[in-house]
Amino acid sequence: MNDPTPDPTTDWTPAEPAPTWLDADRRPDGVSDETVDALGTLSEACEWLERARGHLYAFHQMSGRVDLLLGEAVDGLREAGHDALADSAEAHLIGRNVLDGRWSFQIVEEYDATYWAALRDFHAHAKNVLVAGADHVFESEMKDDRRTAGSEHHERRPEP
Repeated sequence: MNDPTPDPTTDWTPAEPAPTWLDADRRPDGVSDETVDALGTLSEACEWLERARGHLYAFHQMSGRVDLLLGEAVDGLREAGHDALADSAEAHLIGRNVLDGRWSFQIVEEYDATYWAALRDFHAHAKNVLVAGADHVFESEMKDDRRTAGSEHHERRPEP
């Protein structure tokens, strides 16, 4: 019989997100335009950071796929009677490091540990110190400047 009691070691339920994107006024009182501009640039840097990380993961997956396809090619060379070529590729290419001492997953891990995490941590710290942790203050104010108040599809925020 199934036990309806959740097992905290295996059962997982996503947390309900706090709908901070519905906050009408993101800029705390007393925060200067220069601070908002600087945080906007910092946020943009973090967006580029995420794009760079995505490309690094693409490199990781592509490099892994190359190695797997190379293994299939070596098998095909053997089946076709080209054992010497297959032996050479197997000895010198299959499982080869993509950089000195590193497979691509190790490059991703090093990037995450030494650069990605530090910049994300600094971004979160700066937002906490300067705007009480608010996200996208610059963009929120840009939206307010660019939208046509009262026009359909130009609402300030979605209805809660």
